[in-house]
This record gives sequence, structure tokens and C-alpha cells, in this order.
Amino acid sequence: MMRVGLSLMVVLCAVGMRGQDARTVTEPVIPAACVTLDAMLSVSGTGHSGAALAAADEGKLDTERIQKAIDKCAKGKGVELAVKGTANAFLSGPLELKPGVTLILDKGVTLFASRDAKVFETVPGACGILAQKRGGCRPLISVRDAPHSGVMGDGVIDGRGGDKILGKDVSWWDLAEQARPGGGQQTFRLIVAENSDDFTLYRITLKNSPNFHVTYGHGDGFTVWGMKIDTPQRLARNTDGVDPGNGAKNITITHSYFRQGDDNVALKGGTGGITNVTISHNHFYWGHGMSIGSETNGGVSKIRVFDLSLDGPDNGIRIKSNGSRGGLTHDVRYDDVCVRNSPNPITLDTGYSAAGTEKGDLPPTMKDVTLHDVRVVGGGKISFNGYDKEHRVGVNLDGVLLTDDVANYKYSLNHADVVLGPGPVNLTLPAGDDSTVTGTAGAGSAKSCAEKFVAFPDGQK
Repeated sequence: MMRVGLSLMVVLCAVGMRGQDARTVTEPVIPAACVTLDAMLSVSGTGHSGAALAAADEGKLDTERIQKAIDKCAKGKGVELAVKGTANAFLSGPLELKPGVTLILDKGVTLFASRDAKVFETVPGACGILAQKRGGCRPLISVRDAPHSGVMGDGVIDGRGGDKILGKDVSWWDLAEQARPGGGQQTFRLIVAENSDDFTLYRITLKNSPNFHVTYGHGDGFTVWGMKIDTPQRLARNTDGVDPGNGAKNITITHSYFRQGDDNVALKGGTGGITNVTISHNHFYWGHGMSIGSETNGGVSKIRVFDLSLDGPDNGIRIKSNGSRGGLTHDVRYDDVCVRNSPNPITLDTGYSAAGTEKGDLPPTMKDVTLHDVRVVGGGKISFNGYDKEHRVGVNLDGVLLTDDVANYKYSLNHADVVLGPGPVNLTLPAGDDSTVTGTAGAGSAKSCAEKFVAFPDGQK
């Protein structure tokens, strides 16, 4: 049984001092269960994505009994999924959380997503195919108009993105690769929250989503605390970790460990924009880094990222947009960040071509961006690329240090205004195109990053 009612209520100390989430964020408490559902399936060996079910169990869905329990559960309570003897697995199609109800996964429990595309399809034949039109699949867990709900516990939710879709000779990730030249894959996301204030993810492990792991939009209050995302690097295209945005505000992502096949975190400033975000005390590994964008057309502001390690990502600190989806990104601060072995450790770029055309009617501007106490090792390219003379990148580098041979780094500087100092900076910035470098960097050496680069937790086995 899950121990509930945890007494530990730790205030996120930096929120009041440096964070931008306007809430007072404390460590979540797992609610008491309204009902406990015992597992009836067992993990059986390994598949392409990791843990697997026996082939004979693939049709034994737990969807109905889990959903009925959620529907009957009182607000403020949780539906608990528990181990029973050797049974430790549940198998489900789409689930819908209700207001005030939390889904709780005990330690040792794995909730597997069904490999049957039909159970996720929004209309017959729409899911598990290649098609340009979006919206063919429902998410595994939908959180729509469900304030004060959550997903918590020390168990695992496994989307099995690398395993073959039932009745097909391709996996969800294979579809994503087939769509790479310009098509669109109809695959499902693990958790999609919309119009759900005060939504919480706590201690849960997410694995192998066919598409984005978590999105959160049009809500006030989103907390991610102590969560792990563990998905392969090269095989799992479009598997973003946590993507808040599009009308979202007051967001905290903290004490978490993410590695997956796309952005570790991407703050989406599309329709409605995004504001008041605190990202603190986290460790990111492989993936596409700590990203803002590519959508910034709704505006991005009041973002604070601090105490972060990025170990081996394709990109480190990254703000990306382009002329088809750009807007104003401002009041953004990174503090106490360590980046190791990234080909692109620092990138502020307005020509993100993978999102669409580089030019368009929505040119992006980035200003009032501060990098403070940022240390980089392992070489790579550092870019500050504005859109044009009127739509620029403005950044202050204050205590930004390369801690190995500065000859290992390349630079791109266009339509940018870079201010150095007052802390030390040892970047060798070129003159660039229509760019300025002003200010005076102070003297000093970088603090060690040794304590930040920790191994990814083993997680749930």
C-alpha cells in the first residue's frame, strides 16, 4: 500500500527569492486513496522499449476499471494502483482525470499503454498512421477541465513507443522516423493537461512516450516535483519531456531528472503565451536541452532557470523561434547552470528552420535575457542570432565561463547586442553581422560543476 499523508512540506526556498512562479510552492502530499485497485498482470521480460507484457496479456485492458474508479472518486482523494503478490502491471487505453482526483501508482507498479492504435483513435483509422492532419490519437491520460488533480507515486507509466503497434510491422517511433522528411505521424502523448489549474506531477517516472511525454496549456498552476523521464536518445523522435505553454502561467518544475529524444523542457509561447515560470534544482541528460520556443508568438516572460545541470544534450541553454511563429521573449534569467559535452551549449536563435519557414509575418525578438554564473565544458558552438536589424537578440553575459580550452568553441553572432559583465566572461565573441559587444567583464574563475553532474537515478525496475 502507498504511504499517504506525507508530513514533509518543504518550501521551495528559491521561489520567493529568485523564482517567478507567483505561488508559494511546497513539496506535494500524496492524498489518501478512495479506492485501491490491485494489479492483475505481471511484467514479463523485456521488449524493445524495456519492460514488457506477455503476448497473451495484450488484450487484457484495465481501462474500464481504472476509469470507473476515477469517476466515482471524491475530490481530494486518489485512485491507487497497487502490487498484488507477483502481479505488478496494468494495461490501459485512454484515461480521463476528473477535478480533484489523483492517480496514484505505488512503487513497483507499471502502467503500460496499450499497443493497439484503435483504442486511441479519435475517429476510425486515424491513429497509428502517417497523415498531415493532427489530432488522430487521444492521449493516454487526459486532464481537461480537471483542476486540483494529479499523477503521483513511485511507479512507472510506460508508453512503449519502441514496441510494434498491434497488427503493424512498425513502432510508434518508427512512424516518427518515417515522417521525418516532411510528413506527420499520428501518435499519442502520455499526459495532456488543458484548462486544469493546480495540476501536479509528483515522483512519478515516465518512459517511452510515442510522442511528447507531458504538455500543459491554458492553466494557472502546474507543479512537477521529483519526476523522472527516461526514454532513449536517438530512437525516440519528438519525445519532448515537459512542455508547458499556450496560455499557461505559474509553473514550477523542480528536483527532477529528464532524458529523452527531444527537448528536455520546452516553454511554448504560442497562443496566450507563457509567463511566471520557475525551473530549479534539476538534472537534464540527453535530449535537446532547456528550451524556450519554438513558438513565441504569444509572448514569453518572467522565466527563471537556476541550479541546473545539462550533461550531454544536443543543446544546452536554448531559445528558438523563427519568422513564422515569433514574438517577444523577455525577462528571462539563467543562474547557476552547468553544461557539459553539448554541440550547442548556448543558443539564442531566430532562424529555427525545423519548425517551419525561417521568414514570415511573425518575426521574433529576444531581449532582457541574462546568463549569470553559467559554466560550459566540452566545446561546441555558441550562437546569438537575431532575425534582422529591428528584431534582435539582446543578452547580458555575467559570469559566463568556458572551463576548458577556449579554442574548442565556435561562435555565430548576427543582429545581436551582447553586454558583458559585471562578472567574468571568457567567450571570444567575433564582430558579427550588425552586432555589438559592450561592457566590461570582471576577473574571476568558475565554480566547480562536479557536484551538479550526477548519475541518472536507476529509477523503477
